[in-house]
Amino acid sequence: MQTIAVIGAGTMGNGIAQVFAQNGFQVHLIDVSQDALSNALATIEKNVKRLVEKGILDAAAEKESLGQITTFTELPEAVRNADLVVEAATEQVELKLSIFKELDATAPPEAILASNTSSISISRIAAVTKRPEQVIGMHFMNPVPIMKLVEVIRGYSTSDDVAKAIIALSKKLGKTPTLVNDYPGFVANRILIPMINEAIETLYHGVAGVTEIDTIMKLGMAHPMGPLQLADFIGLDVCLAILNVLYEGFKQPKYAPCPLLVNMVSAGKLGVKSGEGFYDYSESRKAEKVSTQFS
Repeated sequence: MQTIAVIGAGTMGNGIAQVFAQNGFQVHLIDVSQDALSNALATIEKNVKRLVEKGILDAAAEKESLGQITTFTELPEAVRNADLVVEAATEQVELKLSIFKELDATAPPEAILASNTSSISISRIAAVTKRPEQVIGMHFMNPVPIMKLVEVIRGYSTSDDVAKAIIALSKKLGKTPTLVNDYPGFVANRILIPMINEAIETLYHGVAGVTEIDTIMKLGMAHPMGPLQLADFIGLDVCLAILNVLYEGFKQPKYAPCPLLVNMVSAGKLGVKSGEGFYDYSESRKAEKVSTQFS
């Protein structure tokens, strides 16, 4: 594989593009918004410079990495020579299905089509293509340049050769690939998101406050970040979307989203990206507890 197309220039997309570029791949970064692409390139440049300052990369590698990325606003042009396409668009089922239908019609027949989805069924995505054996999940963790894990998800029809190729490719990126099967939430979010939901339930029922819950989990369980702060970092809307996938997939009450989470998302309190969630990020991005008025 030489040419990698990455669809979506948001937080995950630009991180995935950076990692591939740093490892010598030609990267085609695609987004419908030119502003999003410009912001992504600025973010990548800042992140790569930070690696140079820390001595992880040298100046020559910095220049070379940035030169590996070409941006596009039209998908067919960007993917026509791609060996692998990694979709990192918004976590919406219909959007992803639409993208994969178009990819199937425009990407080379031999290209592998991967999704960075955190919970949506790979088998369902693959079913809208004529190459389901070449569709796979490549779930990077955020922040992509730092986190080592890639959750590799086999759909119902994913071939052994494709799974092996993606595992080998992930290792070339310096990642640790872990193969899982295609069930709601896979492994990472099937375990993580219900834990976050339970922390929100604990707050909702007045057992403890935001900082108390996070402190107990950080110091008592050695978590680097408390579950409520982590939810803000992930995005409360994303947490809610994943819980809905789990609830619909398993039909078990334990996956039902906490009413407080639903209300906060309805009110536009989405965490870091909106400036406020369980913490307030509006001034100097300093986390301060916000009111639990939605309970």
